[in-house]
Amino acid sequence: MEISKGVEMLHLDFHGNLIHPILLRDREMAVLIDTGFPGQMEDLRVAMEKAGVPFDKLKVVILTHQDVDHIGSLPEILQELGHNVKVYAHELDKPYIQGEIPLLKDGHLEHPPKGRVDDTLIDGQELPFCGGIRVIHTPGHTPGHISLYLRQSKTLIAGDSMYTVNGVLGGIHVPTTPDRNAARRSLKKYLDLDIASVVCYHGGLSNVNVNDQIVGLCQGLDP
Repeated sequence: MEISKGVEMLHLDFHGNLIHPILLRDREMAVLIDTGFPGQMEDLRVAMEKAGVPFDKLKVVILTHQDVDHIGSLPEILQELGHNVKVYAHELDKPYIQGEIPLLKDGHLEHPPKGRVDDTLIDGQELPFCGGIRVIHTPGHTPGHISLYLRQSKTLIAGDSMYTVNGVLGGIHVPTTPDRNAARRSLKKYLDLDIASVVCYHGGLSNVNVNDQIVGLCQGLDP
């Protein structure tokens, strides 16, 4: 589903659990934001080709955080594309993604997915890909959780900092958010942005009165 020019919301089904990686593309390259569960690389490939993007055009993977449904297909992507693809994540989640320490919420897995992170991202950083991507450090769900703001299309890629239900923002998903105070502070970072559309990894797109919805969510938070 095309959110705006060059911004595609993918739909991946994992045993009835629908998730939404984002594909950005321009003439030169494609950027994938999050990689789905382990074993979903072929689903990713099919979704990308359906969007008119050959898999080998993928040059950058940005991971919003370390959870297994976000880093799951990273090992297979790296196995196929090798050093033709660069992987970005926040420094606080990098050691988990690289397998140096057990995943915070999936530490029980016997063989968790892992893969290299080439570059770490910091709050406020601007990436030059596909019209410009602003990094927003939004901890709470994990220590190194990031969101991404696409200035050209006024799109916020919220990762798991929020969720949506039928196009309505549901705020913080409490059961999967260990540091709720940090998560509340993270939501308030969105108040300064001019947002036309939000994509949440769980629930998908919200694009009606988004700024007002976020104000309402923040007003409803504990002080």
